[in-house]
Amino acid sequence: MNLMHKSAYYYELPERLIAQTPLEKRDCSRLFVVHKDSGEFEHKRFFEIESYLNKGDCLVINDTRVIPARIFGKSERHAGEVETVLLKRSDVPGVEEWECLTRPGKKTKVGEKIFYPHGLTGTVVDVLDGGVRKIRFECEGIFLEVLEKIGTMPLPPYITKKLDDQERYQTVYAKIKGSAAAPTAGLHFTPELLKKLEDKGVVIARVLLHVGLGTFRPVKEEEITRHKMHSEYIKVTPEAAEVINKAKQNGGRIFAVGTTCTRVLETVADENGVMRPFEGETDIFIYPGYRFKAVDALITNFHLPESTLIMLVAAFAGYDLTMAAYNEAVRQEYRFFSFGDAMLLL
Repeated sequence: MNLMHKSAYYYELPERLIAQTPLEKRDCSRLFVVHKDSGEFEHKRFFEIESYLNKGDCLVINDTRVIPARIFGKSERHAGEVETVLLKRSDVPGVEEWECLTRPGKKTKVGEKIFYPHGLTGTVVDVLDGGVRKIRFECEGIFLEVLEKIGTMPLPPYITKKLDDQERYQTVYAKIKGSAAAPTAGLHFTPELLKKLEDKGVVIARVLLHVGLGTFRPVKEEEITRHKMHSEYIKVTPEAAEVINKAKQNGGRIFAVGTTCTRVLETVADENGVMRPFEGETDIFIYPGYRFKAVDALITNFHLPESTLIMLVAAFAGYDLTMAAYNEAVRQEYRFFSFGDAMLLL
């Protein structure tokens, strides 16, 4: 098996195991525990994760908040609706310029104006790699407030049921607006569970990655090393770096909630796993052969076959153990993907 080939990360998944709706209680999802050293599997409920963290361990969460990034408008050049998904804000000061996906894509050309509800107008200013459009938006008032009025949550295409409560696609600690998708590993936590962990002496560090195309863009090249990750905005504050470093110095383990936190930590850590404050971009692509510097345990959901996310998990837990765990999860009928169950790899 060539681990540099995309096809190595394929597994069979019955469609009925793709979770269409979140559970009524977040922390009642199932938890598949994978012990890396022994290869042992355990089957638990998510609220039981408390027993795997000890006093002095550090839980790292991504406090990004999903914006209602899917909007629909009318083109000035052709008939029909233009679906626009905002992915990432450009760093042009004083201008609302975003990298976006549009449908239909090929018809959306440079110079085209798109008219959205509530007086919002978008002008296509550039076409980037992978068909991504750079669109400059103009409106009366505050852009994100207009977006809240006209936008919907950009749920993944495999979720076909309408989400009645939009907050269920946010973590309970979501704070800083900017993501085009939820960091789904965090969806299982409740305020009560987080408080239990803190009462136990687990410290919590907040980092930031605004989820964009880099996280969920499919791998199209068979040779995975040819896959180009789109960059995403990340931030580690001095306070977060200090909390993580102190926990590690005192012998605590670093539990990353999700692949987003993992990518932040591994981007920012030096060779000894020491964090420094950082604000900028990451395009880190983690696949087997990568040497982890900061993360000791990973909490994550079940990911799509042949995705960069399952490749990251295989890098962390080992390829054979990861694929065995996924096949066992299918046999045990776990719920998969964004609204599905969770894994703990430690």
